[in-house]
Amino acid sequence: MSEPYDPPQTPLDVLHEDAQLIVVNKPSGLLSVPGRGEHLADCLLTRVQAAFPQALLVHRLDRDTSGVMVFAQTPHAQRHLSMQFEKRQTRKTYVARVFGRVEPKTGTIDLPLIVDWPNRPRQKVCHETGKPAVTDWRVVKHEGDTTRVRLFPKTGRSHQLRVHMQALGHPILGDPFYADVAARDYPRLMLHSEELRLKNPEGGVSMKFRAAPDF
Repeated sequence: MSEPYDPPQTPLDVLHEDAQLIVVNKPSGLLSVPGRGEHLADCLLTRVQAAFPQALLVHRLDRDTSGVMVFAQTPHAQRHLSMQFEKRQTRKTYVARVFGRVEPKTGTIDLPLIVDWPNRPRQKVCHETGKPAVTDWRVVKHEGDTTRVRLFPKTGRSHQLRVHMQALGHPILGDPFYADVAARDYPRLMLHSEELRLKNPEGGVSMKFRAAPDF
């Protein structure tokens, strides 16, 4: 990371807790899991485990992405939830503010992605060796020379939404990796995990969790 890691010291925002899972609203700027080195030890996982010692990781959000994240309460729940993500049985909705006026109102981006090795952790579009990556998008409203969109990832590639919106010509505002200078000059990455739908590992009841973005 180019800039010093200075995560927000906000209280843990628990959206839901039951015997199987814990759902929290992750702040922007906080790692999901520890990075390499003591200076990158503070993360959402350790904060959740401070309150719920048995909590187990299921999935991740980028450091600068905020929003809904689920943790498991038991090894069984962890396996069950992880399998839902792996088999694409969860439904994820993100909100983003992007550069420019997005036209038309809806669309799908189908571009394979792979890590850009010399420039890690950046990812890039590669039709030869990339893994399939698909994102549906829908315009919410135009805001001056920016657009608020909802993004519906069908796959879960690293940086998928960020690279896909850049490839569309509308990088996400505040993105240090993929936005040009004009689109980068914002206080945070304008990307938020707004809604997550999944099945409870005990009984399979469908559940929906939401958290509104702060931008």
